[in-house]
Amino acid sequence: MADKRHPLEQVLGHRFSDPDILSQALTHRGALGAQRKDSPPISDAEGNERLEFLGDRVLGLVIADALLKSFPAENEGALAPRLAALVSAPTLARVAAAFGLPEYVKVARGQRADTAETAVLADACEAVIGALYLDGGLAAASTFISVHWAPLMHAEIVPPKDAKTALQEWAQARGLPLPVYRVIEASGPAHAPAFTMAVKIEGYPETQGQGRTKRLATQAAATALLVKVLEPSA
Repeated sequence: MADKRHPLEQVLGHRFSDPDILSQALTHRGALGAQRKDSPPISDAEGNERLEFLGDRVLGLVIADALLKSFPAENEGALAPRLAALVSAPTLARVAAAFGLPEYVKVARGQRADTAETAVLADACEAVIGALYLDGGLAAASTFISVHWAPLMHAEIVPPKDAKTALQEWAQARGLPLPVYRVIEASGPAHAPAFTMAVKIEGYPETQGQGRTKRLATQAAATALLVKVLEPSA
C-alpha cells in the first residue's frame, strides 16, 4: 500500500494521526475566498487562522523556556528582545523558507507565499506549529521548534535591541527628530486582531508594518524603516 504521508511530515519530524489538521494549517484564508465562488460556503474556521493563533502561543512558550535555560544570567530586560526577535514575522518566514514550506501553502490566485510576502508565510509557519501541538502535543511542537530555532537563538551573544529602540538611537546619533508613528488600520476579529502602523523619520520615506498588537506592528514598521536607512545608498 502506497505511503500517503504528506511530504512535509518528514521535515516536521511528525506523522499526523489526523492529516486534515496539517492540511488546514497550510490553507490561507485567501484560498478559501477563491473556493467560495464555485463551491458551497466554507467556514473561516477551515483556514489556518485559528491554528496560527495557537501556534503563536506555543512558539512563544517554547522559545521563552529555551531562553531561560540558555541564558541563565540574563534578566527580563535582556531576554525580552531576544524573544521578540525570535518570534517575529521575518524570523518565522526565514525559518519556513528554509524547510521548504512555501510550495505547500495554499493561497489565492496571484498571491505569493514566500519571503516576499512574509505575513502569509510567517502565519503558515505558526499554523503548522499549532497543528503539531494539537496532533502530537507539546513534545512534537517543541522538538520541531528546537531544531529550527536553536541556531538562531545562539547566533546573538549580546541581546539584540528591539527595532524601535535601534531606530530611535540611529536618528538621535544623526541629530534627526525622533521617529513619528501613526496607526494606519486596526481590523480583524477579537480573537485575531490585526494592526497596521506607519513610521517616518524626516528625510526618509514612511514605512509600514503589521502585527497582532500595536506593539508588534510598531516593531515591524521600525524594522522596515531600519532596513531602508541602513542600506548602503541611504
